[in-house]
Amino acid sequence: MNDITQIPASFIEQNTNFPDLINALRTAFSAQDTLVPMRHHHDFPNPEVEEDSTLLLMPAWKPGKQAGVKIATVSPKNGQFNLPAIQGTYIYLDALKGSILALLEAKSLTVKRTAAASALASQYLSRENSSSLLMIGTGALAPNLILAHASVRPIKTVYVWGRDYSKALSLSQKFKNASFQVQPIKAIKDKISDVDIISSATLSKTPLVLGKYLQPGQHVDLVGAYKEDMREADDEAVKKAEVYVDTYQGGLKESGDIVIPLKSGILKETDIKADLFELTSQFKGGRKSAAEITMFKSVGHALEDLAAATYYYNMYQAV
Repeated sequence: MNDITQIPASFIEQNTNFPDLINALRTAFSAQDTLVPMRHHHDFPNPEVEEDSTLLLMPAWKPGKQAGVKIATVSPKNGQFNLPAIQGTYIYLDALKGSILALLEAKSLTVKRTAAASALASQYLSRENSSSLLMIGTGALAPNLILAHASVRPIKTVYVWGRDYSKALSLSQKFKNASFQVQPIKAIKDKISDVDIISSATLSKTPLVLGKYLQPGQHVDLVGAYKEDMREADDEAVKKAEVYVDTYQGGLKESGDIVIPLKSGILKETDIKADLFELTSQFKGGRKSAAEITMFKSVGHALEDLAAATYYYNMYQAV
């Protein structure tokens, strides 16, 4: 156990270069040499807060090379304990020998790779000249999504909305020295029709991205709503958009943003244009015109964790 490298959140936070991390994910998706079983997804009750928590087990292997498994919990009511909703550990392994190489703090790993996956999708789905972003949500993912999107598109203005305006204000102030302007807003409808990219990362059970406000050329990035009863975009948004997912494996089964429209017939599986494996390998294309509305639904994938863990492990070893 003494030989196991410990990679803390502070290292991950201080040593993330989003363009490099995005490229690491692109390489992993396009290579298609990572074995990823369906993740374990277990809900368990918490009567004290009257809200279930979720235990996630996400393994992945590159045979003969690297392997890993993320053990994470999602507790939506953790705000009252001043704790993040997502907590966990990533166990990084030598796939050939089975030995543990490192333990990585999973919350930081997760938010970084999730933001990088959204930015990777944006490179195929948003307009190249996209200069404005609406960030819906103020949790741990929000600042990372802002930075990741800004690393692949010439973002000049970011608007931030949260249920608690003070949190939107606080998040905006963290970017006071950024190369782009960030300002809080009190209502989504005030800016949703004006921006090029809409990124949403919430645990909402009622849609926040309403199709009646969407305009030609916009890109919608849906990152939250990880359970079947959660939803960030309504039926009209889904009908107006060309829909893409991070993976068919999880995207068609886990989030209400896709599952609910599928069950109601608003969306058919054949309507989904591509996933990140197909986009990165150029088997299928992304945005086809400046006028179409694109929508990317991310539920997370263990390939992303393994690629990110390898990125940080190699960097840590080089220090």
